[in-house]
Amino acid sequence: MDAQIQSLAETLWDYHLMKQQVAKADAIMVLCSHDERVAERGAQLFLDGFAPLIIFAGGHGAITKRLWQEPEAERFARIAISLNVPRESILIEAESTNTGENIAFTKRLLVEKGLDPHKFIVVQKPYMERRSYATFRKLWPEKEVVVTSPQVSFGSYLAEYANRALSVADVVSIMVGDLQRIKIYPARGFQIEQEIPEHVWHAFERLVHAGYDKYLIQPQS
Repeated sequence: MDAQIQSLAETLWDYHLMKQQVAKADAIMVLCSHDERVAERGAQLFLDGFAPLIIFAGGHGAITKRLWQEPEAERFARIAISLNVPRESILIEAESTNTGENIAFTKRLLVEKGLDPHKFIVVQKPYMERRSYATFRKLWPEKEVVVTSPQVSFGSYLAEYANRALSVADVVSIMVGDLQRIKIYPARGFQIEQEIPEHVWHAFERLVHAGYDKYLIQPQS
C-alpha cells in the first residue's frame, strides 16, 4: 500500500472511529466477526467491571463462513472463557449474519431469558464503530449505547490485528464498503443518518477508483 492510498484509508479509519467514552453499563454486546481481538476487548471490559453480562452475537458472516466451521459467537465466547470470563456471565446468539440481525436476534434472546438491560457497551472492529452505532440507534432506540473497539492505530491494526486470512487490500475494501453502507442504509431503514464530511466521501471515491471495491453493494436493478 503506497503512501497516498494509506492516507486515503486513514481518512476513512478516522471517520469510522467514534472514540466514545466507555462507562459502566448493564451489558456488553460483542458484535462478532473475523477479528478475534474484538473478543479480547469485550472480555477485558467485562473483567474490568464495566458490566455484569457479556453477549456474543454472530453466526456465519459473509467472510467467516469461508474461514471457520463454528459460529463466530461460539468462537468468541471460547476466547473470553480462556481469559477467565465466567461461562455463567455469557450469552451466545449464534444465528445472525449481519449487524442488523446481531441486534434483532439479541433482543429476542434477552426476552427469552427474561432480561432487560438498558445501558449497553457495543464492542466492534475499529472501522465498524460508526455503522454499529447507527444500526443500534435505529433498531433499538429506547436503549442507551456507547460503542468501542480494540484501542489501536490504523498501522498497528493492519500489522497485528486483522485476521491473517485477509490482506491489507481486503481491510481497506471492507472500510470502503462500510462507508457506502453508512450513506445508503438510512434510506433502507437499517440505520440512523450520519453526516459524511466532504473530504471523507472524496477519499471513498478515490479508493473506489483505485480498485478497493470488493465489498461494495451493487446498485439494485
